[in-house]
Amino acid sequence: MATQLQTPKRIVHVSPILFGKAGAIGGGERYPLELARAMAERTPTALVCFGASRYAEKAGKLQIEVIPNWVNCGLFRFDPFNPFLLGFLSKADIIHCHQSRTMMSSLALLYGRASGRPVFTTHLGGGGFGMYGLLSGLYDGRLHISAYSRSLFGHDDPARDKVIFGGVDANKYRPNPAAESTGEVLYVGRLLPHKGINYLIEAVDETTVLRIIGRPGGPWRNAERYYSLLLELAKGRPVAFQTDATDADIVQACQRSLCIVLPSVYTDVYGGCSQVPELLGLTAIEGMACGLPAIVTDVASLPEVVEDGVTGFVVKPNNPAALAEKIYWLRTNPAAARKMGVAARQRVLKLFTWERVVDRCLQAYGLS
Repeated sequence: MATQLQTPKRIVHVSPILFGKAGAIGGGERYPLELARAMAERTPTALVCFGASRYAEKAGKLQIEVIPNWVNCGLFRFDPFNPFLLGFLSKADIIHCHQSRTMMSSLALLYGRASGRPVFTTHLGGGGFGMYGLLSGLYDGRLHISAYSRSLFGHDDPARDKVIFGGVDANKYRPNPAAESTGEVLYVGRLLPHKGINYLIEAVDETTVLRIIGRPGGPWRNAERYYSLLLELAKGRPVAFQTDATDADIVQACQRSLCIVLPSVYTDVYGGCSQVPELLGLTAIEGMACGLPAIVTDVASLPEVVEDGVTGFVVKPNNPAALAEKIYWLRTNPAAARKMGVAARQRVLKLFTWERVVDRCLQAYGLS
């Protein structure tokens, strides 16, 4: 069991958008909330986010503050600005910014340096108009969610550049022996081209049900066009879209499915390229925590999450045949699939719980 710090320090996390508010459902929004909530069990912690209006609440021991975003429109919803952020930072002993390239991260960093407060940053895949390229060297610590992320940024200072990974609530995401298996193949995540979902749809045959959980559309390039493509590809195939799933729905889907799949790609169906299709692969970890083997592509951080042949499979990207082969293997080798699922949960408990992530953060802050 995690223990509280003997000398508590007040940590203030800063994130562009609060998970669950204003349509924010991705891992980039969920990560800061879950990390801050787990950290609040160890030391006084607040999470400051931005939105259309002022808002405050408690989530267990975590204090959540939402302040108005003065540029709350379009992509600026994800790159907010409000100088009143400094009032919250003045109460911090340590500042931890999420989404390094945003204006609010640059503001928090400059304030921290001016006021003598240590400032740490974690990049979660979002863009923005901040001065990260110029200011990156001023952070006391650059805490990456994968070794891939650290290498992508070229950060190799052992004193500052740490890998903290990401986590799940293993009590919430856990196997349910009483749940009746549907045998479905499961995808959970944003419905965007770099996620490679089109290749997964092409991989399932007429006897394999694919459940796709995620919200369509949004301000991203080709988002609406891509969702239309997915609907077209799904015609005549056993594909179920669930676009309004709650956390409870996702847990139940994980507990009842055959496997979870993240088929992310570097180059999408439209020729668009991304070096960061996955900086971690949080939904794969959630499925693994529920005892599912995971099938992921050999891109970015995903091979760090899945141990090929032990907790699931790592396959080539943009390859429906490779996905189909591993799905078929899991369907026709149920005992081995269950063994993989057990190993997958054990890997999560060892590396990917929020308690483990908090341990790594506190160590990086110099508090343990």
